Amino acid sequence: MRILLLVHAFNSLAQRLYVELAERGHDLTVEFDVNDSVTREAVERFRPDVLLAPFLKRAIPEDVWRRIPCLVVHPGPLGDRGPSALDWAVLEGARRWGVTVLQANAEFDAGDVWRSLSFPMRDAPKASLYRHEVTENAVTGVLEALDRLGQGGAPTPFDPADPAAFGRPRPAMTQADRAIDWSKDDTATVLRKIRSGDGVPGVRDGDLSLFDVHAESRLKGAPGAWLARWQGAVCRATVDSAVWIGSMKARSPGPHAPTLKLPAALVLAVDLPEVAGDYRDLWYEEADGVGYLHFPFYNGAMSADQCRRLLAAFNAALKRDTRVLVLMGGEDFWSNGIHLNVIEAAPSPADESWRTINAIDDVARTVLTSTDKLTVSALSGNAGAGGVFLALAADLVWARTGVVLNPHYKGMGNLYGSEYWTYVLPKRAGKERARAVTEARLPMGTPEARRLGLVDEAFGVRVADFRAGVVERARALAADPALPALLADKRARRAADEAAKPLEQYRAEELERMRFNFYGFDPSYHVARYNFVFKVPKSRTPLHLARHRRA
Repeated sequence: MRILLLVHAFNSLAQRLYVELAERGHDLTVEFDVNDSVTREAVERFRPDVLLAPFLKRAIPEDVWRRIPCLVVHPGPLGDRGPSALDWAVLEGARRWGVTVLQANAEFDAGDVWRSLSFPMRDAPKASLYRHEVTENAVTGVLEALDRLGQGGAPTPFDPADPAAFGRPRPAMTQADRAIDWSKDDTATVLRKIRSGDGVPGVRDGDLSLFDVHAESRLKGAPGAWLARWQGAVCRATVDSAVWIGSMKARSPGPHAPTLKLPAALVLAVDLPEVAGDYRDLWYEEADGVGYLHFPFYNGAMSADQCRRLLAAFNAALKRDTRVLVLMGGEDFWSNGIHLNVIEAAPSPADESWRTINAIDDVARTVLTSTDKLTVSALSGNAGAGGVFLALAADLVWARTGVVLNPHYKGMGNLYGSEYWTYVLPKRAGKERARAVTEARLPMGTPEARRLGLVDEAFGVRVADFRAGVVERARALAADPALPALLADKRARRAADEAAKPLEQYRAEELERMRFNFYGFDPSYHVARYNFVFKVPKSRTPLHLARHRRA
């Protein structure tokens, strides 16, 4: 089919649907929902068989949905309506939730039903549920709806008596709905409130907005008191224990003075003791001759400080008596490269960019030169930009089947990129295909990544299944009698590659190009970074996505 994806932004769900549909041979293009006339023009130019709207904030024009089938993905069960579906589910502690694929009509979320699916809820932030359960069920629902549509089928009118219709119309959630009363709310309540707004818009608390919350069982204090800080997070007491808040945003002093979401300890102007408690964004585990290094950094962004801590942990893991070392990343993201928000907030974003890219390069170099263990990058979640190439520094790359990769930098103001990508990408994909990957600037699913050699194995739909598979495979590698020979081959290949062209030469050449991005006369990177971190709406769809606008 010819499918037009109409989106408010090309978010994780839209990207996953894009790669799944492309893999099945559909003819795709993307249009950002700037205004109705732009949507009409896209339909006129591309003449799609169907319009797919996985992430919209406005209604589709009536003359469009009357002209062609328009399928809308709603992140709620049958009967649910409103823009805050998942927010309410998390806040109220729903045990089951769902995804519904509707045909657009004159009312929001009220069209005839193509497919509705339900799933058990995890105790997790809204954004994590969206990236996993909502996305997986949305993919299933959209593919089944398109199959029915292609076979001449039609959607079913909504029946309130349907046993699957356990949703109901809801208003948009307000900050008052999730406001925290520190004198009364227990930890479970605070967790639900902040998790209901995680990602966007956060929970307003005085002059702050709160994100990325974690339970604390050992530290206690007067309800509402700030107790400690650790690895960028801050701890605050509830009526029965405490919570760690990983990220914050200060309230803007005016409508034209936007503020940034940053590690909480950078935002909160309170002198607090350094106490670990239960919080951790970096830890190491070991079993059966295998080391597992976890680094679930928020949104996959890595600051210079986080890179230095990751490097120290990796070096410590190298000294352990293990044969295999697995880089686990986090459940939602493996890594998305350098932390653009922290860079934007620095006194000199150019200097902070330079410090951060060198810090992540140090991690990549250490992984590349670790020749006495077999290293594995295990991607439970998505990876982008420098995070992809950091993953490729390992000997093996395993990925969950639903992972989406964005192995390119150019969308960030023609940023050249580092992390030794000019070494690791051609080595896996070949020079010509490597060039095509970076120029395309398109998301990539695991089937394509396997064909290109960027991923060695893909398995497991759920994170739990994937991680069980990682443990099983890593344990088998560690027990393999052939492992010493594999490590000897690895050392020989690394020595031959170093003799042909030293790693430091790759790094110097990449950083020379990056220096122009950071300090040169072209401000494209700085403008693109500003627009990205402050979520400035795009005025047009980039041409690498809007194929219908290239002619």
